[in-house]
Amino acid sequence: MELDIIENKDGKQGNDNEAFESEGQQHICTDVEISSEGIDNASAKTGQHDKSLLEKKVEALQGYMAKHKDQIHLIIQLVLAAGFVAMVIAACVVNFHRAVGLLVISLVTIFFLVWDWMMERYGEQVWEALAPIRDLLSRNLCGIRWIIYMSVLVAAVCWLALDTAQRGTRQLVSFFGLLLFVFLTLLFSKHPFRWSWQTLVFGTGLQFIFGLFILRTTFGLGALQWLGNKAEAFMSFADTGSKFVFGESYTDHFFAFRVMPILVFLSSVISMLYHIGFMAWLICKIGFIMQVTMGTSPAESMAAAGNIFLGHTDSPLLIRPYISELTLSEIHAVMTGGFASISGTILGAYISFGVDATHLLTATVMSAPASLAIAKMFWPETSFLRSNRPVKMDKGESKNLLEAASLGASRAIALVASVLANIIAFMALLAFFDAVLSWLGGMFDCPQLSFSLVCSYVFMPLSFMMGVSFEDSFIVAELMGIKTFLNEFVAYQKLSELINRRKAGGPEYVNNVKQYISVHSEAIATYALCGFSNFASLGMSIGALSAMAPDRRSDISSCGLRALIAGSISCFMTACIAGMLYIPDSECPHLLSVEFNNTSMTNSSQLHACCTELYNSVTVYEPWNVTTGDGFSQSSLLGCCTLTPPERFNCSLML
Repeated sequence: MELDIIENKDGKQGNDNEAFESEGQQHICTDVEISSEGIDNASAKTGQHDKSLLEKKVEALQGYMAKHKDQIHLIIQLVLAAGFVAMVIAACVVNFHRAVGLLVISLVTIFFLVWDWMMERYGEQVWEALAPIRDLLSRNLCGIRWIIYMSVLVAAVCWLALDTAQRGTRQLVSFFGLLLFVFLTLLFSKHPFRWSWQTLVFGTGLQFIFGLFILRTTFGLGALQWLGNKAEAFMSFADTGSKFVFGESYTDHFFAFRVMPILVFLSSVISMLYHIGFMAWLICKIGFIMQVTMGTSPAESMAAAGNIFLGHTDSPLLIRPYISELTLSEIHAVMTGGFASISGTILGAYISFGVDATHLLTATVMSAPASLAIAKMFWPETSFLRSNRPVKMDKGESKNLLEAASLGASRAIALVASVLANIIAFMALLAFFDAVLSWLGGMFDCPQLSFSLVCSYVFMPLSFMMGVSFEDSFIVAELMGIKTFLNEFVAYQKLSELINRRKAGGPEYVNNVKQYISVHSEAIATYALCGFSNFASLGMSIGALSAMAPDRRSDISSCGLRALIAGSISCFMTACIAGMLYIPDSECPHLLSVEFNNTSMTNSSQLHACCTELYNSVTVYEPWNVTTGDGFSQSSLLGCCTLTPPERFNCSLML
């Protein structure tokens, strides 16, 4: 027992010693930790003290800049503006003729910037000040409208009469073709007695005024030709990327490696313009003009304006939040605008084919008001519930300019793939249809039967009424059929082949088959084909709009076919106005020179017309002293004398 007690005491004392030692160690560790924490806190306080001094200076600077943000922005803008003005002045001093383009762009930019600033600052005051005039006009609106309508009609008839007396009767065919298309639209209208005179008159009037300014004035034609040349030069920059990716021989595969990269390049540029707000600003301005003049709703006007630059599946994105609220007539107008125009990206591809850039640029703008006019006649507005809310546009999803360029290029991948796939498919289908029709025609001793031949007879009356000469009308009708049933890309490619043959200067006929068409017919064909109105685009448009507004899928599908027809008629109306206004430079000197030097000369109506033009340029001094003008040669005169002797002078005295 004692031994156990002693052992317990010793154990307890040992435990006490161990506890004391552990407590001592913990105390020492705690002291070490406290001392280390003290050092860390001291260094942290010192670092925090140093950092706070720097932060105070930065925060003070940021506060000052935030407080005077407007003044700083104004100073930066003034410095940049002063530098730009100095650059323009210096360019004009160095070479004024070379700097005219820069000067015009600068003046137009300054005008619109000042205009927008004034409207934002004083717009409401001006609108209130014009209230008495607006009230007066609203009280007499019906009478004023009819005065405007009759004035426009009388002016058009007088102009047409004077122009016909001066230029000949060729324009009359295009004029009556325009009336025919309007009549057919009204005849098969959804509601024949509910359409608006204002939309028809101002829509057609905007087309005519713009066409008259571009095609009949020296300034307008020169300006658009300059713009077309600049567009061609701008698109040629895509060749740099093509050469880097595909090598020096990229032009060997013209369509895939020369045309398709242009789509990527333009898609990237348009995305950048959309990001900085320029595209939205321009579309809003054009849409506002059509809304005010034609009396259409903001949504359909904005979509029609967007179709000048965007594709038929892209432009509805501008009004995506409003599609579910649109009436049937407005949905029809949105779809018609897409079918009646082409996008700016695809426009570059057609220009690269060799199609005249001036006509393509004119057609894209003229078709916008035409599409609204035809759409609102073919399916008039009968609902009083249409939305008149102003459309607001954002800058897109990109956060900066480089991201916008990258997104634009990435989005073009699907476009390029779609174009290439459609071209492969439709060219193969065209060859298949030709083979089937030739096989069927061979059973009736007509092996030359083909899809193109069928289209040439079906669309020939329409092409002739647009102002195409009878000899060329079958070829243009063939292009119209290919564009409607297959693809506009294929049609423009075939048109470019005709243009290249004419420029090559070969014979007009080979084995009684016409090899090319006149410049006037080429221009009309360019306007008639300038649209997405084909059955492939119909499916794409219905799918895109249905995805944006799933609850309106049935309404969108019901509008599709009528919108496709209305889009085609819009293109044909634009072609009629071009046929009335466009006067090509005379090709007769070149044609006569080629034909009379050719061993197998073809006696055609165009040759007779050129001989008549030559005789009108002749000046007779003496019966044996006759000189030609307007670029005609003496050998061409002798050839025409042999073909169709004139009545003004005796050709035998010249031999």
